[in-house]
Amino acid sequence: MTGRSVAILGAESTGKSTLAAALAHRHGTVWVPEYLREFVDVHQRTPHEHEQLGIAQMQVAREADAATHHAGWLFCDTTPLMTALYSEFYFGRVDAVLATLAATRCYALTLVTAPDTPWIADGLQRESASVRLSVHARLICLLKQLDCDYQLLTGDFPERLQQVDHALRRLID
Repeated sequence: MTGRSVAILGAESTGKSTLAAALAHRHGTVWVPEYLREFVDVHQRTPHEHEQLGIAQMQVAREADAATHHAGWLFCDTTPLMTALYSEFYFGRVDAVLATLAATRCYALTLVTAPDTPWIADGLQRESASVRLSVHARLICLLKQLDCDYQLLTGDFPERLQQVDHALRRLID
């Protein structure tokens, strides 16, 4: 993905989905929901290690489908990078194909939601506030290792929207 695709990354319970939906509404476009959430709802469990690649591939397929039907900004609620990060976190390793997919996906803008909002349990996908902090730290390290520029979003929801608007204006200019 390139062009007008925006990756929204972050640990659990940091407001990615809410932000993606609000940004799509604000900019008159669409967002790509996190496929993992659907997977968990359908299967009533968290995914196994061998299912991680398929989850990331479905996320990419849905991004591609949305991009072919909409010309404006495309807000992507997570990317294969987060799937790879969680694979390493929970299973101690990342499938080689998943690692490549995660490392080679390109977006016009990468946003990272900071874990500075209240942690809220949300079914099977949420573990704890301490896991959220650990995942956030790993994400920042991984983005630096990949030399990926990102915008850290902090503060309350209106502040985050303002930070994204500023980042999008910089891209356009």
